[in-house]
Amino acid sequence: MKQKKFLLYVLALGLFTGFVACKKDTTTNTGDDKEISTHSDDQSLFSSEIDAISNDADAVLEFYSAISAREMGADTTICGATISWNIQSDPQTATITFNGGDCGGRKREGNVVISLAKGTKWKDADASVSINFQNVKITRLSDNKSVTINGTQTYTNVNGGLLRNLSSQQTITHTIAAEDLSVTFDNGTQRKWKVAKKRVFTYDGGIVIATSGNHAEGNTEGIAEWGTNRFGAAFTTVISQPLTIRQDCDFRLTGGVVTHTVSGLSATVTFGLDKNGNPVSCPEGNYYYKLVYTGPNGNTFTLTFPY
Repeated sequence: MKQKKFLLYVLALGLFTGFVACKKDTTTNTGDDKEISTHSDDQSLFSSEIDAISNDADAVLEFYSAISAREMGADTTICGATISWNIQSDPQTATITFNGGDCGGRKREGNVVISLAKGTKWKDADASVSINFQNVKITRLSDNKSVTINGTQTYTNVNGGLLRNLSSQQTITHTIAAEDLSVTFDNGTQRKWKVAKKRVFTYDGGIVIATSGNHAEGNTEGIAEWGTNRFGAAFTTVISQPLTIRQDCDFRLTGGVVTHTVSGLSATVTFGLDKNGNPVSCPEGNYYYKLVYTGPNGNTFTLTFPY
């Protein structure tokens, strides 16, 4: 029972990591500020869904390590999805098929294929799986904005261990790496994005997940995503302070700082604040995030929103 409850917590993460992606941008912008705000929204939707798929992979791999694949053959514990297994092949595969149901304010369609080489044990240090996105379309139901992802990423269990044993192991580190994910936006524009993230799981009165960027270019470290946005401009997204989700705060995002840079312009988002912009421990009501945008003329604008 304890193990099942813990795995349900893992499954729940996919709903909470998408909170930014489930918000509709109601601000009115023109010119460069519209481009960077649109890109920031695109990146939030993309990034949260990459994390959600990684959470789904965690759930599949944890279940696979616990019980036989035959028992899992028709499992539907992932919201709006079924899982089918092929344990005879090499690599062994688990295919998640999304059915388009409402899951936390968004729907998912398409397939994700998780591949694990025969003989590989996910609990071992440096064990890795391939996660292949096959026309995975995510639609935000609040405004029907969508993004479709194709391509493959690698998910690695750096120091080994299983999340169900986190309270005794204390620290488990996973990395996400992708070199050529194809991202199609709802206006038909298709681009290539790269991903490099590190997710550190610790236990402090419950699960704590700290996500940071795992790539560097020149003097810029902490890059989590980079590529070309829907407008054809190069971008980088840096996590300068880890994005932290805590179970003892109902799996809410309790802090972190992200900076988007597009065509020399930047927007920095700070999470885990009160309505006055001050850091706050787990509140009964909303957290707030602060967006600081520097325009092409050097003027700085600050906005605060609840989440």
